[in-house]
Amino acid sequence: MSAAHEARQRILLSPPDVGPREEELVVEAVRSGWIAPLGPMVDAFEQAMAERTGRRHAVALSSGTAALHLALLEAGAGPRTVVIVPTMTFAATANAVVYTGAEPFFVDCDKETGNLHPELLERALRELRAADETVAAVIPVDLLGRCADYTALLPICERFGVTVVSDAAESFGSSHAGRPAGSFGSTAALSFNGNKVMTTSGGGMLLTDDTATADRVRYLSTQARQPAVHYEHTEVGYNYRLSNLLAAVGIAQLERLDEMIGRRRALRRQYAELLGSVSGARAFQHPGDESDNCWLTAVVIDPAEAGWSADDLRSTLDHADIESRPLWKPMHRQPVFAHARTLLTGAADGLFATGLTLPSGSSLSAAQVDRVISAISAFLDRR
Repeated sequence: MSAAHEARQRILLSPPDVGPREEELVVEAVRSGWIAPLGPMVDAFEQAMAERTGRRHAVALSSGTAALHLALLEAGAGPRTVVIVPTMTFAATANAVVYTGAEPFFVDCDKETGNLHPELLERALRELRAADETVAAVIPVDLLGRCADYTALLPICERFGVTVVSDAAESFGSSHAGRPAGSFGSTAALSFNGNKVMTTSGGGMLLTDDTATADRVRYLSTQARQPAVHYEHTEVGYNYRLSNLLAAVGIAQLERLDEMIGRRRALRRQYAELLGSVSGARAFQHPGDESDNCWLTAVVIDPAEAGWSADDLRSTLDHADIESRPLWKPMHRQPVFAHARTLLTGAADGLFATGLTLPSGSSLSAAQVDRVISAISAFLDRR
């Protein structure tokens, strides 16, 4: 790409970071003849992912949402059950609950991390138990790549006898208390969407230590086909398996993962340093980056103290052809979930109002990073 073209190109939040190694393995997969879903690349990808996360089993699927859906089914989610979901998350977390027929119950977050608040979770579980309701699962979400506080959350869920399904869609490569993201809960879901820290274009992974769960997920994700010569089905299944071609991309991405995370961490440090002396502004979820994949870096602005708002900065960056985006709009404020039950403190609403995610991709060139830093610096100078 020419320097002139790069200077005109819109800078995105987290574009895919792919190169010659991904091309090499995709060509190898094509030439092998394994074009249809499943094949040796899928097998190798699953094994490598299980080893990276310390899990006994990894099942490659078509999306992180598919992984959540199947994990919830295995947890017993269905009609007349409740699943606790952080309100500060992307819609896929809640949508997967609805797919099962269960009811999502939204709980607020810790304002410093945006992750599920342990004390509020315990209160929600206590209230639901008192009402004699069946809680099929709790889904902690690792927001923007920062692992939830599993040290606090897991014992709470264990005391109440509730299954934990970890939504690690954003956190692959992160860790908590020395354990890798994806290693927590009875099952965990990863996403390899095009904007994630590593991608397979589209895809996901279900991780578990339970052999029966892994076997069941493989069965359901291949249309629940029975082992017969003809097509025999005794229950409804899903077309959720990952393509062999996309698994080839995943293998190459996994080889480069630590390098890509390193670039994201370096970019977060630049943002943190830039805002370090700005009154009313801070880098969200910073410090703690040494255990964080820094998938997306966000800033949080107190407009009363700063004299400007997150939306002021967003508008300026947009005018400079630089993408930025508010933090997730809480699920309880989404029209589709307007009537859902909640336990709220206002923390998620506050983060949505004051937070802004900035370009964070590992594929951003030095010139693109300079464009972003210069645009923010100029904005701050004017203010």
